[in-house]
Amino acid sequence: MKAKVKNELTLIQIIDQFPTDDAAREHLEGIRWHDGVVCPHCKCSDQSKFSSIAANKEKKVRAGLRWCANCEKQFTVTIGTIFEDSHIPLRKWLIAWYMICSSKKGVSSLQLQRQLELGSYRTALFMTHRIRYALHDPAFTDKLDGTVEVDETWVGGKQKGVGHGSKVHKTPVVALVQRGGKVRSHVTHRVTAYNLKKAVHDNVELGSKVMTDDFAGYKGLRDGFKHQSVNHSKGEYVRGDAHTNTVEGFFSLLKRGVVGTFHSISREHLPLYLAEFNHRWNYRKSTDGERTLAGLRKMEGKRLTYKFVD
Repeated sequence: MKAKVKNELTLIQIIDQFPTDDAAREHLEGIRWHDGVVCPHCKCSDQSKFSSIAANKEKKVRAGLRWCANCEKQFTVTIGTIFEDSHIPLRKWLIAWYMICSSKKGVSSLQLQRQLELGSYRTALFMTHRIRYALHDPAFTDKLDGTVEVDETWVGGKQKGVGHGSKVHKTPVVALVQRGGKVRSHVTHRVTAYNLKKAVHDNVELGSKVMTDDFAGYKGLRDGFKHQSVNHSKGEYVRGDAHTNTVEGFFSLLKRGVVGTFHSISREHLPLYLAEFNHRWNYRKSTDGERTLAGLRKMEGKRLTYKFVD
């Protein structure tokens, strides 16, 4: 079996084509099992080993249930994904995915709660965190190359009673952007020369061009890289090929999302939000539907449990 998945979907098409959970589930099956069903328990891909179990509300048999003769276990397409054990209808999940992947500055959990008629803010927040967790890329095996811009900033939202440049209750973030390519941003414990250089060495291919501002922490990058910097303190923002405009553009989107949509982000959850902004940036040249599909393909093997503390 090789399911067909439409690469391009708009919001109205998602609503029209997936009016029921059965239709939404079939779409997810086509994404996860595009080359045929695979048991999430034993990874068996022999189609002759699978049998479908008819849904039965009275016996609490859910739709889409299958049985694997290889490991003798039951499963659905949601097992081993962020959808597992969720009581939110799958069609609402698809709409939420589209809204998050297509909104340049993000969508607040309160907005999703209202528009998807979710039961509570906590439900909506857990839903958005699950999606962000799925969008998070695992450890990278490749490195950025060519010309890479590196910069750092402080994220956390506006604070009353403090100056514009205050770092109170904010978290440092380092971002590396390959020109014409992808971005990698992550939280750093402290903005130090060691941490900045480690970020470059961990993510950038040796011999690449590295563009930074004149922050002292970047000094010494010439060892292994073609390092150039611009002196922002003296009003220099572009000098030939040297500039950090691309990475600053990414930070601009991130901060507009924090201030305008989320208002404040804790250090604990900031990595999840960075994963969301990284994904949208990395698929910025794709359509909204393609960007959403690329995100849904990351759902497998992602589980997130969350405990709220009052």
